[in-house]
Amino acid sequence: MATSETGKGKLYLCPTPIGNLSDMSQRGLDVLESVDLIAAEDTRNTINLLNHYGISSHMTSYHEHNKYDKADEIIRKLSEGMNVACVTDAGTPGISDPGEILVKKAIEAGIDVVSLPGATAFVTALTVSGLSTRRFVFEGFLPRDKKERQRVLNAIKDETRTIILYEAPHHLKDTLEILDRTLGGDRRIAACRELTKIHEEILRMSIREMSAYYREREPRGEYVLVIEGRPIEELESMKREAYEGISVSRHVQRYMDCGMDKKEAMKKAAVDRGVSKRDIYQMLLLEEDQNNP
Repeated sequence: MATSETGKGKLYLCPTPIGNLSDMSQRGLDVLESVDLIAAEDTRNTINLLNHYGISSHMTSYHEHNKYDKADEIIRKLSEGMNVACVTDAGTPGISDPGEILVKKAIEAGIDVVSLPGATAFVTALTVSGLSTRRFVFEGFLPRDKKERQRVLNAIKDETRTIILYEAPHHLKDTLEILDRTLGGDRRIAACRELTKIHEEILRMSIREMSAYYREREPRGEYVLVIEGRPIEELESMKREAYEGISVSRHVQRYMDCGMDKKEAMKKAAVDRGVSKRDIYQMLLLEEDQNNP
């Protein structure tokens, strides 16, 4: 495998199967076999993959707890002309794992980064969820810190795109209860576990039903949660209801207080109320006549 024109090595982001070893691509195998070094999130897991395909490339551990110091060491090797493949336990490096740090440092050092297409758990889950795939947002794992977790949930509770989360089995019950309280129990959700494996399971129901389901059962395996976004119509209805209690003139003034000129403020108020700008103008005149008989 040739080095780049700069004489430096290349960093390859090499996806590995998320369950079924047959999902490993031929290009991925060629890269793993030809690089000088494989930076693996867990060498114990990666050795099983390498042994399965008869690959004997040298490995080094690169994980959450050594991602900064070890990244510097790997960058030095790349700068000396070594080609390195970064692999995660399962899926695509850089997605909810320390590969993100290595990529950033490689780019800063002028190292060529090559990302191979391959398995990603959240895409696999999204496509079988039965929910909208046109627009979605991937949040990864929710923070474990309560304040930070609530901040993230508050930010996504009105998200209209499909929401995708990762969750560990020992946190699933608590997470479903929190989602019920924050997002609402009627939202549709798909819980995807053991994807591509023998015991693959996809459950589709409401958040409240899912929470009740797992109160009676013990979660097993890693989960991808795919959650229905909030209907746009619902948000627009709530916005209109919020403005029904105030006068049109006060509504327009709120936007003017934020620095808008009157024309722009009238336009924003018209959008909020689902009417035309001309209607807003007429309402303002009517209010003025009523206040000045």
